[in-house]
Amino acid sequence: MDADAGIELTDALGITVRLDAGMPLPELTAAVNEVCERVEDSRERMVAVLRFPPTPAHPREWPGDVSIQEVNRWERAVRRLERLDAVNIAVAEGTCGGPVLDLMLTADFRIGTPDLTLMLPVNDGHYWPGMSLYRLVHHIGLARARRIVMWGTDIPASEALELGIVDQLSEDLAEAVQAAVVLRGRLSDHETRIRRRLLEEAASAEYDDALGAHLAACDRELRRLRTVAAADDAESEDG
Repeated sequence: MDADAGIELTDALGITVRLDAGMPLPELTAAVNEVCERVEDSRERMVAVLRFPPTPAHPREWPGDVSIQEVNRWERAVRRLERLDAVNIAVAEGTCGGPVLDLMLTADFRIGTPDLTLMLPVNDGHYWPGMSLYRLVHHIGLARARRIVMWGTDIPASEALELGIVDQLSEDLAEAVQAAVVLRGRLSDHETRIRRRLLEEAASAEYDDALGAHLAACDRELRRLRTVAAADDAESEDG
Protein backbone atom coordinates (compact mmCIF):
# COMPACT_ATOMS: atom_id res chain seq x y z
CA MET A 1 0.00 0.00 0.00
CA ASP A 2 1.27 3.45 -0.92
CA ALA A 3 0.42 5.66 2.04
CA ASP A 4 0.68 8.85 0.05
CA ALA A 5 -1.40 8.03 -3.00
CA GLY A 6 -3.60 5.31 -1.48
CA ILE A 7 -2.72 2.85 -4.24
CA GLU A 8 -2.80 -0.88 -3.65
CA LEU A 9 -2.63 -4.04 -5.71
CA THR A 10 -6.05 -5.71 -5.83
CA ASP A 11 -4.87 -8.94 -7.45
CA ALA A 12 -3.02 -9.96 -10.57
CA LEU A 13 -5.53 -8.05 -12.68
CA GLY A 14 -5.13 -4.53 -11.42
CA ILE A 15 -4.68 -1.76 -8.91
CA THR A 16 -7.10 0.28 -6.85
CA VAL A 17 -6.69 3.87 -5.72
CA ARG A 18 -8.94 5.69 -3.27
CA LEU A 19 -9.11 9.35 -4.22
CA ASP A 20 -10.36 11.94 -1.76
CA ALA A 21 -12.17 14.59 -3.79
CA GLY A 22 -11.21 17.12 -1.14
CA MET A 23 -7.45 16.68 -1.75
CA PRO A 24 -5.57 19.78 -2.96
CA LEU A 25 -5.34 19.77 -6.74
CA PRO A 26 -1.53 19.18 -6.93
CA GLU A 27 -1.85 16.10 -4.67
CA LEU A 28 -4.77 14.78 -6.66
CA THR A 29 -2.84 15.28 -9.91
CA ALA A 30 0.15 13.42 -8.47
CA ALA A 31 -2.09 10.52 -7.40
CA VAL A 32 -3.63 10.17 -10.87
CA ASN A 33 -0.19 10.31 -12.48
CA GLU A 34 1.06 7.60 -10.12
CA VAL A 35 -1.81 5.33 -11.17
CA CYS A 36 -0.85 5.92 -14.80
CA GLU A 37 2.81 5.15 -14.09
CA ARG A 38 1.95 1.91 -12.30
CA VAL A 39 -0.19 0.77 -15.22
CA GLU A 40 2.27 1.89 -17.92
CA ASP A 41 5.15 0.12 -16.17
CA SER A 42 3.28 -3.16 -15.90
CA ARG A 43 3.96 -5.83 -18.50
CA GLU A 44 0.76 -7.65 -17.61
CA ARG A 45 -2.83 -6.83 -18.45
CA MET A 46 -4.00 -4.36 -15.86
CA VAL A 47 -7.24 -2.75 -14.71
CA ALA A 48 -7.16 0.63 -12.95
CA VAL A 49 -9.94 1.01 -10.35
CA LEU A 50 -10.59 4.52 -9.02
CA ARG A 51 -12.72 4.63 -5.88
CA PHE A 52 -14.36 7.81 -4.64
CA PRO A 53 -15.66 7.68 -1.07
CA PRO A 54 -18.29 10.20 0.02
CA THR A 55 -17.00 13.75 0.45
CA PRO A 56 -17.42 14.53 4.18
CA ALA A 57 -17.72 18.31 3.86
CA HIS A 58 -19.63 18.20 0.55
CA PRO A 59 -17.76 21.16 -0.96
CA ARG A 60 -19.32 22.50 -4.13
CA GLU A 61 -16.50 24.88 -5.07
CA TRP A 62 -13.65 23.36 -7.05
CA PRO A 63 -10.68 23.45 -7.71
CA GLY A 64 -10.08 26.27 -5.22
CA ASP A 65 -7.32 28.87 -5.31
CA VAL A 66 -4.93 27.30 -7.83
CA SER A 67 -2.85 28.52 -10.75
CA ILE A 68 -3.72 27.91 -14.39
CA GLN A 69 -0.51 25.85 -14.61
CA GLU A 70 -1.87 23.52 -11.92
CA VAL A 71 -5.15 23.25 -13.80
CA ASN A 72 -3.25 22.40 -16.98
CA ARG A 73 -1.26 19.68 -15.19
CA TRP A 74 -4.53 18.24 -13.85
CA GLU A 75 -6.16 18.15 -17.28
CA ARG A 76 -3.06 16.45 -18.71
CA ALA A 77 -3.14 13.82 -15.96
CA VAL A 78 -6.81 13.10 -16.61
CA ARG A 79 -6.15 12.81 -20.33
CA ARG A 80 -3.25 10.47 -19.63
CA LEU A 81 -5.55 8.27 -17.57
CA GLU A 82 -8.14 8.37 -20.34
CA ARG A 83 -5.61 7.14 -22.91
CA LEU A 84 -4.15 4.20 -20.98
CA ASP A 85 -4.10 0.80 -22.62
CA ALA A 86 -5.73 -0.52 -19.45
CA VAL A 87 -9.44 -0.58 -18.76
CA ASN A 88 -10.34 2.15 -16.27
CA ILE A 89 -13.18 1.52 -13.77
CA ALA A 90 -14.60 4.33 -11.59
CA VAL A 91 -16.53 3.61 -8.39
CA ALA A 92 -18.43 6.36 -6.51
CA GLU A 93 -20.62 6.31 -3.43
CA GLY A 94 -22.63 8.78 -1.41
CA THR A 95 -22.32 12.47 -2.19
CA CYS A 96 -19.27 13.20 -4.33
CA GLY A 97 -18.09 16.57 -5.55
CA GLY A 98 -15.02 18.29 -6.91
CA PRO A 99 -13.14 16.31 -9.57
CA VAL A 100 -15.27 13.14 -9.41
CA LEU A 101 -17.34 14.00 -12.50
CA ASP A 102 -14.09 14.66 -14.43
CA LEU A 103 -12.80 11.19 -13.63
CA MET A 104 -16.13 9.39 -13.99
CA LEU A 105 -16.46 10.71 -17.54
CA THR A 106 -13.02 9.32 -18.48
CA ALA A 107 -13.76 5.80 -17.23
CA ASP A 108 -14.59 2.80 -19.40
CA PHE A 109 -17.02 1.45 -16.79
CA ARG A 110 -18.67 3.30 -13.90
CA ILE A 111 -20.26 1.84 -10.77
CA GLY A 112 -22.26 3.81 -8.21
CA THR A 113 -24.25 3.17 -5.07
CA PRO A 114 -28.01 3.84 -5.05
CA ASP A 115 -27.43 6.84 -2.75
CA LEU A 116 -24.89 8.42 -5.12
CA THR A 117 -25.22 12.14 -5.82
CA LEU A 118 -22.74 13.87 -8.10
CA MET A 119 -22.29 17.45 -6.96
CA LEU A 120 -21.25 19.61 -9.86
CA PRO A 121 -18.19 21.87 -9.50
CA VAL A 122 -19.81 25.29 -9.21
CA ASN A 123 -18.07 28.50 -8.12
CA ASP A 124 -20.13 31.60 -7.32
CA GLY A 125 -23.03 30.11 -9.25
CA HIS A 126 -21.00 29.23 -12.35
CA TYR A 127 -20.10 25.72 -13.51
CA TRP A 128 -16.32 25.19 -13.57
CA PRO A 129 -15.33 25.49 -17.28
CA GLY A 130 -12.86 22.59 -17.31
CA MET A 131 -12.79 19.68 -19.72
CA SER A 132 -15.60 17.91 -17.84
CA LEU A 133 -17.87 20.33 -19.69
CA TYR A 134 -16.43 19.15 -23.02
CA ARG A 135 -16.73 15.48 -22.05
CA LEU A 136 -20.26 15.97 -20.75
CA VAL A 137 -21.44 17.31 -24.11
CA HIS A 138 -19.81 14.42 -25.97
CA HIS A 139 -21.19 11.92 -23.47
CA ILE A 140 -24.84 12.95 -23.08
CA GLY A 141 -25.43 15.46 -25.88
CA LEU A 142 -25.67 19.23 -26.00
CA ALA A 143 -29.27 19.67 -24.86
CA ARG A 144 -28.98 17.62 -21.67
CA ALA A 145 -25.50 18.95 -20.92
CA ARG A 146 -26.80 22.52 -21.30
CA ARG A 147 -29.53 21.88 -18.73
CA ILE A 148 -27.04 20.48 -16.23
CA VAL A 149 -24.34 23.11 -16.78
CA MET A 150 -26.52 26.23 -17.03
CA TRP A 151 -28.77 25.34 -14.12
CA GLY A 152 -26.10 23.74 -11.93
CA THR A 153 -28.25 20.69 -11.24
CA ASP A 154 -26.76 17.95 -9.10
CA ILE A 155 -27.05 14.45 -10.56
CA PRO A 156 -28.65 11.74 -8.39
CA ALA A 157 -27.93 8.06 -8.99
CA SER A 158 -31.09 7.34 -10.98
CA GLU A 159 -30.43 10.22 -13.38
CA ALA A 160 -26.73 9.35 -13.67
CA LEU A 161 -27.74 5.83 -14.69
CA GLU A 162 -30.30 7.10 -17.20
CA LEU A 163 -27.75 9.51 -18.72
CA GLY A 164 -25.08 6.81 -18.95
CA ILE A 165 -22.73 8.64 -16.58
CA VAL A 166 -23.05 5.53 -14.38
CA ASP A 167 -23.28 2.07 -15.95
CA GLN A 168 -24.29 0.07 -12.88
CA LEU A 169 -25.81 0.75 -9.44
CA SER A 170 -25.01 -1.70 -6.68
CA GLU A 171 -25.38 -1.97 -2.90
CA ASP A 172 -22.44 -4.39 -2.80
CA LEU A 173 -19.52 -2.44 -4.28
CA ALA A 174 -16.91 -5.09 -3.48
CA GLU A 175 -18.77 -7.73 -5.47
CA ALA A 176 -19.59 -5.34 -8.32
CA VAL A 177 -15.98 -4.18 -8.61
CA GLN A 178 -14.59 -7.72 -8.53
CA ALA A 179 -17.00 -8.84 -11.24
CA ALA A 180 -16.14 -5.82 -13.40
CA VAL A 181 -12.39 -6.33 -12.97
CA VAL A 182 -12.56 -10.02 -13.88
CA LEU A 183 -14.93 -9.46 -16.80
CA ARG A 184 -13.18 -6.44 -18.29
CA GLY A 185 -9.59 -7.24 -17.35
CA ARG A 186 -9.33 -9.44 -20.41
CA LEU A 187 -9.88 -6.34 -22.57
CA SER A 188 -6.96 -4.36 -21.14
CA ASP A 189 -4.45 -4.01 -23.93
CA HIS A 190 -3.40 -1.67 -26.73
CA GLU A 191 -6.58 -2.46 -28.67
CA THR A 192 -8.67 -0.93 -25.89
CA ARG A 193 -7.08 2.47 -26.49
CA ILE A 194 -7.67 2.15 -30.23
CA ARG A 195 -11.37 1.38 -29.69
CA ARG A 196 -11.71 4.43 -27.43
CA ARG A 197 -10.13 6.67 -30.05
CA LEU A 198 -12.41 5.37 -32.77
CA LEU A 199 -15.45 6.00 -30.58
CA GLU A 200 -14.32 9.55 -29.82
CA GLU A 201 -13.68 10.35 -33.47
CA ALA A 202 -17.03 8.87 -34.53
CA ALA A 203 -18.83 11.72 -32.78
CA SER A 204 -17.36 14.36 -35.09
CA ALA A 205 -15.56 12.79 -38.08
CA GLU A 206 -17.18 12.45 -41.49
CA TYR A 207 -17.67 8.86 -42.69
CA ASP A 208 -15.03 9.04 -45.42
CA ASP A 209 -12.51 10.61 -43.02
CA ALA A 210 -13.15 7.92 -40.41
CA LEU A 211 -13.02 5.02 -42.85
CA GLY A 212 -9.22 4.93 -43.13
CA ALA A 213 -8.69 4.72 -39.38
CA HIS A 214 -11.31 1.98 -39.06
CA LEU A 215 -9.83 -0.05 -41.92
CA ALA A 216 -6.37 0.23 -40.34
CA ALA A 217 -7.81 -1.01 -37.04
CA CYS A 218 -9.59 -3.86 -38.83
CA ASP A 219 -6.35 -4.84 -40.55
CA ARG A 220 -4.49 -4.94 -37.22
CA GLU A 221 -7.30 -7.02 -35.70
CA LEU A 222 -7.26 -9.53 -38.56
CA ARG A 223 -3.50 -9.94 -38.23
CA ARG A 224 -3.80 -10.31 -34.45
CA LEU A 225 -6.50 -12.98 -34.78
CA ARG A 226 -4.40 -14.91 -37.32
CA THR A 227 -1.47 -14.84 -34.88
CA VAL A 228 -3.69 -16.15 -32.08
CA ALA A 229 -5.09 -18.88 -34.32
CA ALA A 230 -1.59 -19.92 -35.41
CA ALA A 231 -0.46 -20.09 -31.78
CA ASP A 232 -3.50 -22.22 -30.87
CA ASP A 233 -2.82 -24.58 -33.78
CA ALA A 234 0.81 -24.94 -32.77
CA GLU A 235 -0.20 -25.68 -29.18
CA SER A 236 -2.67 -28.33 -30.37
CA GLU A 237 -0.03 -30.02 -32.50
CA ASP A 238 2.42 -30.04 -29.59
CA GLY A 239 -0.25 -31.54 -27.37
